[in-house]
Amino acid sequence: MSARVCRTERACSFSHLMISRAALEPEDLLVCDFDGTVLDGAANKKPPREIFIHTEIMRARPDVNSIGHFHPETATMFTLVEDRPLIPVKNHAARWMDGIPVHPDPGHINSVSSGKSLSATLGPHHAALIRAHGVVVTAESVPALLVDSVHFEENAKTLFHAAALGTVRGLSRDEMTSFMERFNRTAHVEKLWKYYLGRGVDEGKVPGEWLPALGVR
Repeated sequence: MSARVCRTERACSFSHLMISRAALEPEDLLVCDFDGTVLDGAANKKPPREIFIHTEIMRARPDVNSIGHFHPETATMFTLVEDRPLIPVKNHAARWMDGIPVHPDPGHINSVSSGKSLSATLGPHHAALIRAHGVVVTAESVPALLVDSVHFEENAKTLFHAAALGTVRGLSRDEMTSFMERFNRTAHVEKLWKYYLGRGVDEGKVPGEWLPALGVR
């Protein structure tokens, strides 16, 4: 995942290439410009190979401040079948009411040209699937990205299981519009951010002393 630095148009932060995501510490973060050049961070470390997912989307989308790329099994399955698109079926999936495009190239996004191609597929949307590979989710902040990423795979799992029961009735645009009109996204993100950080502390994966810096009191 990445985060735009101070809402600038020139830099974003990442973990470096050789660190396990399960062992990530603050000192492992790198600040890179949109050309992939390291500006600050651990000495002699390289950014991840798929940095261009993040740099090219942020370059094209000033509204995006955080990007996640991951490989959820259920959501990715929807890139492998005909006539079975990933559609919103749970209320919070109204976030993607304008569509979830599918990028046709399953390869790694490890060049400027492949990053630009993925960014073009994403367009103005908040998420895209990458065929036989994974997903990209965008948001206005790191906490919002976490919440959206959880809801994205939850929606895919619900759709998958519902299809086993019978014909699926996806949410209509009217239903999603009505939901979004009454939805307090800021409060929802804050609540779930605290919930997941609390779980992380309880399970020994997030040091409790990090919570104030992460906005949790």
